[in-house]
Amino acid sequence: MTMKTILITGASRGIGAATALLAARNGYAVAVNYQKNHKAANEVVNQILSVGGEAIAIQADVSKEDEILHLFSVIDSRFGNLHCLVNNAGILEHQMKLVDMDYARLQRMFKANILGSFLCCKEAIKRMSTKLGGKGGTIVNVSSIASRTGAPFEYIDYAATKGALDSLTIGLSKEVADEGIRVNAVRPAFIYTDIHADGGEPDRINRLKEGIPLKRGGLTEEVAEAILWLASEKSSYSTGIFIDVTGGK
Repeated sequence: MTMKTILITGASRGIGAATALLAARNGYAVAVNYQKNHKAANEVVNQILSVGGEAIAIQADVSKEDEILHLFSVIDSRFGNLHCLVNNAGILEHQMKLVDMDYARLQRMFKANILGSFLCCKEAIKRMSTKLGGKGGTIVNVSSIASRTGAPFEYIDYAATKGALDSLTIGLSKEVADEGIRVNAVRPAFIYTDIHADGGEPDRINRLKEGIPLKRGGLTEEVAEAILWLASEKSSYSTGIFIDVTGGK
């Protein structure tokens, strides 16, 4: 039986790394995409290899089309197939109001968080679509509860990219439903990851946790469980849906 292949973008840390490790435990061959941190990506790969799994690290900046094409070509040559894409890679910049955001920041945000996901979906569909000779597959987009809250005074630009990702999830799920491809999303919030340091407030979750109904932040492994359910045949009758992993918010 051929091992199923899963590509996880931004998999060297946080939710991506947790998803890579869980996918390997569930029998997937894992393509661990990373942008810069080769050491961290290799640590994820080595953890998978140490327990008998299969994984490779592939460097690619998903805000750049030529690097996305390279990423998928490596998967083609190494694995020969692709069963699942997890669009997890994304950036967050320092908290500020929209009035203070410059054009360069907005370009970085939308290229990394939206254009990258669109282009990765395009390449995945070319390989998965039953109408194009593929065997079907799944796409899981990692959105955020910010798509519903708008993240005012902090990350309106980030929230807007996640809103666009939600729209992509809904539209694309209908577009490829009869091509053997299901498209779903998770919307995490208040998860303990180092992305909050990128936003300038490493301890943000502890500041906010009393306002969360479950009175705590979430773990990356808890988000990974939702992603893997959507990636697998366990969710075979679900497409265009969202799982909020938010502690009740």
